[in-house]
Amino acid sequence: MVIKTKDKIVQKVLAKMDQRSLVGQKKYGATMMEEIEGQEKDLDRFLVDVQEELMDALLYIEAARRCLTDEVEEAMLNRIKIVAQNGNDGLHYDNLGDLDIEYEKVI
Repeated sequence: MVIKTKDKIVQKVLAKMDQRSLVGQKKYGATMMEEIEGQEKDLDRFLVDVQEELMDALLYIEAARRCLTDEVEEAMLNRIKIVAQNGNDGLHYDNLGDLDIEYEKVI
């Protein structure tokens, strides 16, 4: 198969898919097509695999959102420190610990 696209992003994704396929072949001892042809997997098993992968993806998204929240909070605190270092007395920031910021509202 010849890949004709000049799009570097598409090329990068295709290269990653190729590597993932090789890992899967080594792990499971067959290509996906061989699993179909050998009737090792049926439609239901492929759908279960998709469902499991999507559940994993949801977990990764939630974990990434938590990381993003932490990064936003850290950036806000760093900004407050910079403002205070530039001559602001920071008195209006004294009650930050009293703020009730809900995780979902930050995102």
